[in-house]
Amino acid sequence: MKKLILSIILFTVISLASQAQSKVGVGLAYGSEIESAGIGVNGEFAATDVINIAPSFIYYFKKNNVTWWELNGNINYIFSESNATVYGIAGLNITGVKVDAPGFGSASDSELGLNLGIGANFDAGGSVTPFAEAKYVLGNADQLSLFGGVRFPLN
Repeated sequence: MKKLILSIILFTVISLASQAQSKVGVGLAYGSEIESAGIGVNGEFAATDVINIAPSFIYYFKKNNVTWWELNGNINYIFSESNATVYGIAGLNITGVKVDAPGFGSASDSELGLNLGIGANFDAGGSVTPFAEAKYVLGNADQLSLFGGVRFPLN
């Protein structure tokens, strides 16, 4: 199931990459459940004038022998555009958690969840677009995720 979802997300990203207004980005994140910072990559691909497909991957830095990552396939709905483009976030999330117990081995698990949130792209006057997002993952691995960084145009 995970491979199917990942394949669909990858196919969607590749097929939309040639469209106008495609951007890829990098950023920093914070997860409320793991209580750790992370790094991530994301994309934003225009499907219509008000809908973007936005995949992302975030890896949170290891804390207390726990490794946590999330893969997101979101749809962003643009509410308003001016100096900041504000959008709502909804989508699917796969969260992976691995716990290392020194002397006892390790255990890992992954969970499927739903993303709900809000974000904004900021007009910086150049080709680089700063962004900020806040989303909550609903599911067994629920957490508030704050993510911000910059996106670069593919065209």
